[in-house]
Amino acid sequence: MAKQLPAILGGSPVRPTGVPCWPQEDPLVRAALLKMIESSDWGRYHGPHIPKLCQRLADYHQVEHVLPCSSGTAAVELALRGVGVAAGDEVILAGYDFKANFQNILRLQATPVLIDIDPESWQMDVTRLEASVSTRTRAILISHLHGGVVDAPLARQCADRHGIPLIEDACQNPGAMLHGRVSGTWGDVGVLSFGGSKLLTAGRGGAVITARSDVAERIKRYIHRGNEAYPLSEMQAAILVPQLEQLDDKNDLRRHSVSRLHDGLQGLEGLTLIQIPTECVKPTYYKVGFRYAAEKFAGLPRDRFAESLRAEGIAFDAGFRGLHLIHGSRRFRAADPLSEVTCADAKVLTLHHPILLEEGSAIEDVIVAVHKIREWSTEITARLGPATRDVEQSLSRL
Repeated sequence: MAKQLPAILGGSPVRPTGVPCWPQEDPLVRAALLKMIESSDWGRYHGPHIPKLCQRLADYHQVEHVLPCSSGTAAVELALRGVGVAAGDEVILAGYDFKANFQNILRLQATPVLIDIDPESWQMDVTRLEASVSTRTRAILISHLHGGVVDAPLARQCADRHGIPLIEDACQNPGAMLHGRVSGTWGDVGVLSFGGSKLLTAGRGGAVITARSDVAERIKRYIHRGNEAYPLSEMQAAILVPQLEQLDDKNDLRRHSVSRLHDGLQGLEGLTLIQIPTECVKPTYYKVGFRYAAEKFAGLPRDRFAESLRAEGIAFDAGFRGLHLIHGSRRFRAADPLSEVTCADAKVLTLHHPILLEEGSAIEDVIVAVHKIREWSTEITARLGPATRDVEQSLSRL
């Protein structure tokens, strides 16, 4: 029987309907929006919805202070300001992280200090923190990425030994449980995002959470300028409340889907989950992170592999760029060679989360599509060559 031609070469896709829409249809969100139209709360500066959201977030995370804002990126900036980062300071973060975290540090005229990632989990290698601390270190910023988690307890211990504030970026894993605590609460301050693609989404928006009154007060003094400089709207708050109430149940569904995906890809060399959950960790999945080994797919470049899966209706994309590879060396201090970050830059693949909530054969579709592209990998490379980003990365390393 002939192999089914992949969609990128003109065949029929595994999922003809394409990538699932996000946000999904939600009757509770719809009801909240319709109620806002009736009450005109959608246009108010001050109404009941932001206080309600803040209280729900405070209860959920067991913190005293919740400061909503306009984005996760803004929340990181406010967190940095809240712990007192200023010009001339240093902030330690992983060399593999969201670009805006790096840029927020520069915005405060501080210096990002990049450390390598763990060779197994490809999260920040917190064993490298101790050697990275200097007299100028003002904060440590940890980010949980692609379904993996940083060793937050160990990071907390290092921060406490040196009296350095810990900022925990939980934008990708709201509701995750790490060693008995909700993600975002291991830090002196935590950061959430409500961006359009996030698990809790209002199109835009974010929040800073903290148990420290001094941190909250610094942030309030910065954002209050007659009005709020980084506002979240009443309408955004109203639609976030029902999503927060469903978060734990939906995270359970996502974890179950990822477990099925892991089982279905067992034995397939070249595509493995970045980090497998342990007894102490219940992750959440905004992105499902994978290591990709092109040599196991007949040399099919990583970005061409992702493009081929997207043609099949499966939302695979490359991960972040290594921060040391996209910024001039004078803008940061590298605490070590960042060899694992360089590897991750070339090999991380991510699967976007909406398919994890779909019923029926959705997860099997992913598995079928991966095997399909593997079977045609030689032909795809021969006909199409490397993808655009593969070429750009190769040129950037010359």
